[in-house]
Amino acid sequence: MLDQAKFTEHLAYDQVCLNFFLSVNCLDRHVEKSPNRVALIWERDEPGTAVHVTYRELLDLTCRLANTLKKYGIQKGDKVAIYMSVSPLSVAAMLACARIGAVHTVVFAGFSAESLAGRIMDSGCKAVITYNQGVRGGRIIELKTTVDEAVKNSASIKHVFVAQRTDNKVQMGDHDIPLEEEMAKAAPVCIPESMDSEDTLFMLYTSGSTGKPKGIIHTQAGYLLYTALTHKYVFDYQEGEVFGCVADIGWITGHSYVVYGPLCNGGTSVLFESTPVYPDPGRYWEMVQRLKINQFYGAPTSIRLLLNYGEEWVKKYDRASLKTLGSVGEPINHDAWQWFYHVVGEGRCTLVDTWWQTETGGICIAPRPSEEKAEIVPAMAMRPFFGIVPVLMNENGKVIEGNDVSGALCIAQPWPGMARTIYGDHQRFVDAYFKAYPGYYFTGDGAYRTKEGYYQITGRMDDVINISGHRLGTAEIEDAMADHPEVPETAVIGYPHKIKGEGAFAFIVLKEQTAHIDRVKEELKTIVASKIAKYAVPDHILVVKRLPKTRSGKIMRRLLRKVVTEQSSDMGDVTTLDDPSVVKEILDAYQKYKEKSSS
Repeated sequence: MLDQAKFTEHLAYDQVCLNFFLSVNCLDRHVEKSPNRVALIWERDEPGTAVHVTYRELLDLTCRLANTLKKYGIQKGDKVAIYMSVSPLSVAAMLACARIGAVHTVVFAGFSAESLAGRIMDSGCKAVITYNQGVRGGRIIELKTTVDEAVKNSASIKHVFVAQRTDNKVQMGDHDIPLEEEMAKAAPVCIPESMDSEDTLFMLYTSGSTGKPKGIIHTQAGYLLYTALTHKYVFDYQEGEVFGCVADIGWITGHSYVVYGPLCNGGTSVLFESTPVYPDPGRYWEMVQRLKINQFYGAPTSIRLLLNYGEEWVKKYDRASLKTLGSVGEPINHDAWQWFYHVVGEGRCTLVDTWWQTETGGICIAPRPSEEKAEIVPAMAMRPFFGIVPVLMNENGKVIEGNDVSGALCIAQPWPGMARTIYGDHQRFVDAYFKAYPGYYFTGDGAYRTKEGYYQITGRMDDVINISGHRLGTAEIEDAMADHPEVPETAVIGYPHKIKGEGAFAFIVLKEQTAHIDRVKEELKTIVASKIAKYAVPDHILVVKRLPKTRSGKIMRRLLRKVVTEQSSDMGDVTTLDDPSVVKEILDAYQKYKEKSSS
C-alpha cells in the first residue's frame, strides 16, 4: 500500500499530475504544506456547536469514504446521488466521488421523494449517500425515510449508504450500508483516479421552463479553475481568512463557493446547517462574531427577511472581521442592498452583487475584481469577470452596440466554467442556450448597459412585460414597490390585456401589523409611477400571505402566471416548492379578489 506522505511527495515531483486530480487540488497539496490548517467549520444547527475540520482530517474522511464506495462496486463513471444536510461528511462524499472518478449529483435534502426519485431515474444512479435524519431550524427531517420511498422502484440503485446525523434509529434494509461503520474499517489512503480535463465531475439538476428538471453537466479542469479564480478575485480572498457562504450544497452556489472554490484555494469554508432565524434573527451575525468570518455570501431573500426584524439583531454582535459582503441568486433590490451595506457592513465592507447561473459554473458579472477603489453602484452586478464577453441582443438577433441600451444578455465566447451539456439530452442543451441567438450563449436574462458601460440585470426575459409597446422587466416594478416600508416582498407578472397587450399584476406580502390595505395599494401605484412611469403601474395588486418559493428562495412566477391566466388545472411540477400548499392559498385569495372586483 502506498503511504499517503510518499504519495503527496511523489506528486510534488510532477506538478503536471495535479491537473488530472481534482481531489488532489482541493486536499492533498494543502495537506502536504499545511496539514493542520482548518478546511471546514461546520456551523451545526444547534447554536454555538461549531466543529473545525483540518485538511488532514478531511483527506482522511474522503479517502475512507472513497474506499468504502469502491468496496461496494462504485467505479469511474458511475453516478452517485448525495441526499444529505450540510456537513463535513457531505463534502467528503462529493470529494470521494471525485477522487474515484464517480459522478456525484447532490440533491437538496428538502426535496420530496418524488423529486429525488426522478433525478435518480434520469441519471441512472448506482448508489445514494444519505443521513438517517437531518436537522434544520430545530426540526428533524426524515432523510432516510424519503430515500426509501424514492428508491423502492429504482432498478439502478444497488446500495444506500446511511450515515448518522442524530442518535435516532432508522429501519435498515438489505441494500442499506451503515456508512461510518464501513469507513472505520476502510484504509485511510486512496490513490486518486487519473481524469481527463473534460471528464464529468458532477451533474446538478436545475428547473426548466417546461417543468422537467435538467441535469446540467460540469467537467473537471475548467470548472475547478473557474471557481477557484472567481472565489479568489471577486471576494479578494486571502490565505488564512474565513469564507462564509451560507448556501446549501444542494445548489450550485454551495458546490462552487462552499466546496470547490474555497478548498482549491486552501481556504477555510463555513458549512451552515441552520436557518437565518434559528434560534433568533441574530443567528448569522452571532456566527460572524464567533467564527470571525471575513467574507459573507448570501441570498437577497434572506437579507430581505432579516431586514424586517430591524437593526438591533445585527448591531448586537461584533462584525469587525467582515471585509466583503456578497449577494447571490437573484437581483438584489435597493432597500436590501442599502441595509446590507450600511447596517451589516457598517458602510466599510465591499458589497458585490454577483450574477451567474447553474449553467455558468461560477460568477460571470460582479463589481469586483476592478481597479483599486473603483466605484460600486448599488444593486448592480456591473463588471464582467476575466474571459466573460457579454453582449446585448435585440429582437432581431443583432448585437446592440453602444451604452444606455437594453437587450437580451448573451455571452459571446466560451469560458472554462460553462456547462458542457444536459445529461442524456444534448439537443435540449443546444435548444435552450444556443438556438435563440446562434453563435452566442443565451442566458435567458435581460440586461441594461448603463452610460458608463456597466451591466444591470433586469430579470428573466420571460419576466419582461410589453405594455403598450414599452418593454419592462418585472424586476424593475418589484424593485420600486419594495421601497414601501410596509411591503417586504413583491412578485410581478404579465397578463393579457385587451387594450395594452399586456398589463402588470402584482402579488404583495404585507407586514403583519399593516392596516389600511387600500391606502398601501394606492401608495404603491404612486411609487411605481414616480420611479418608472405611469404605464408601469400594476393594474391589479393582490395581497397574499406568502409567495410561492423554491427551497433556495426563488419565486416561482410561472405559478403566479398560471393563477392569473386561470390555468390552475395545469400547474406543472411544483415539487421544488418549499411548501406546495401555498398554491391553494394564492388561488383562494385570487378567487376572492376576482369576486370582489366583479361585484
